Amino acid sequence: MINRRKLQLILQTARPNQWIKNLIIYTSLVFSGKLFDPVLFGKTFIGFVIFSVLSSTSYLLNDIIDYPYDKKHPSKSKRPIAAGKLSVQDASFVVFLLSFIALLTSLFFSIPFFGVAFVFLLLHFFYSLYFKFRPILDIFAISFSFMLRAFAGQVISGYHIQIWLLLTIFFISLFIATVKRHAELVAHGSSTRKSLYSYKEYFLNFLTTTFATLTITTYSLYSFLEKPMFAQSALSSLFSPLVSSFEARKWFMVTIPMVVYGISRYAYLLYERAEGEAPERIITRDRPLIFTIMLWIVIVVMFLYVF
Repeated sequence: MINRRKLQLILQTARPNQWIKNLIIYTSLVFSGKLFDPVLFGKTFIGFVIFSVLSSTSYLLNDIIDYPYDKKHPSKSKRPIAAGKLSVQDASFVVFLLSFIALLTSLFFSIPFFGVAFVFLLLHFFYSLYFKFRPILDIFAISFSFMLRAFAGQVISGYHIQIWLLLTIFFISLFIATVKRHAELVAHGSSTRKSLYSYKEYFLNFLTTTFATLTITTYSLYSFLEKPMFAQSALSSLFSPLVSSFEARKWFMVTIPMVVYGISRYAYLLYERAEGEAPERIITRDRPLIFTIMLWIVIVVMFLYVF
């Protein structure tokens, strides 16, 4: 029987603070103008929970495999498995149990969703066992995991994610993963992660700049070329005579400076404060970045659901 202390250690290793990444599953729902559809919102929330459980299994597996390296890391050495507080056997059992429950639930949800969930889990298993030890492949695997989250939301809602928006997700996840690798290399050298032996700081700087540029470019193309799917509401009926669909598409470009500032702020936190090692901490604690993200969300919702 698992006692309370062991449950706390398992929850800590499952890293619920990382579940914020799975909110990307709502992308299709938000940009299809169906965010406030109660049925689709409920289904997407179930998908969010399933992917959060699958994410936790990957973190557990990652800590099981990585504990020899984590012992050398100043902060990761405090993780339950690396610190010897949670046994590998117990963690392995939890990985099996959570994987079985999540996949079984996704199977009852829908066959296509089960397929995406299974590929997501498989990708993370291969990441922990192989990809994370290979330079470039490691950051691409992380990016594809975000893409699979977005695809899962698309399967649930049945609404297509525009290609430029999908590419934006792809490049911004590559940008964040590269920033993380850069921060790890600068702060701790190559002793804490095997793939860092093959990375050089100037190469990571190049990748960071490239992916930041591509993120801004693809998002700009999305905001200019793609026609958003506007929701019909009482408020939108008031604004529709004043703002045509064509002009509203142009107005969506107002959000571009926020994306540029957000990426610039993120890069600043990397190079000036060396905080890129924990992306979820930056996004939830840095006030200027939080304000920018919230402002972007408010304006996007206004354009899609009010105007």
